[in-house]
Amino acid sequence: MYKRNIYKVLSSEPLSAKTRKMVLEGDTQYITAAGQFVNVEVEGKFLRRPISVCDYDDKSITLLYDIVGEGTKAMSLWAEGKQVDLLTGLGNGFSENRGCHHPALLGGGIGCAPLYNLAKKLIAKGAQPVVILGFNSAKDVVSKDMFEALGVETYIATVDGSEGTKGFVTDVIREKGLECDYFYACGPMPMLRAVCNSIEWAGEVSLDERMACGFGVCMCCSIETKSGAKRICKEGPVFSKEDLIWK
Repeated sequence: MYKRNIYKVLSSEPLSAKTRKMVLEGDTQYITAAGQFVNVEVEGKFLRRPISVCDYDDKSITLLYDIVGEGTKAMSLWAEGKQVDLLTGLGNGFSENRGCHHPALLGGGIGCAPLYNLAKKLIAKGAQPVVILGFNSAKDVVSKDMFEALGVETYIATVDGSEGTKGFVTDVIREKGLECDYFYACGPMPMLRAVCNSIEWAGEVSLDERMACGFGVCMCCSIETKSGAKRICKEGPVFSKEDLIWK
């Protein structure tokens, strides 16, 4: 179930040249799982902007987002106190009850965002997650300090080798010889394909796709899965590794 509501910007700050962190005050009762997203109304734009929820509590939502176009550029200029129209509680999030004890949380770029709240929830259940984050270069690295503050073992991979392991999140797994019992992943499609094809562990991934409505009416984000056609915004964005068809 989703809900439209008005929220207030509590803070907005840059984390890198292209990534910002925004905290919004408002009703969060319809957000029930890590990995869900909100749809943000931007003045002058016909379509809302879908943004993954990085964290939430009983009165606020934290969003991490990249500035990639006119809509997110406008969002980056919002000042403290601004009123914002959001649809919240969208999509199905990650499953927190897989019974895993040492899961791997794999994030590519801004895909790191929904893994933060997931890490907090898994820790609360007694799990010991390991976090592996992949970026193009050191200047793009964000959220590492957030995960480390949770006491989580955190690794970085960069394509150019300027920080951490040179390569991708899958290279970190091989280099460090990590043995986990499940994985959760969010990031660009090529990364998710590589993770699903190269890692033997069971797991689930959060898919990224262009959306119009964000709640399953327009059908523009439909994909074919082993169990039939699914809408990323409605049945997803999180799907099990076993249900996906990679072309």
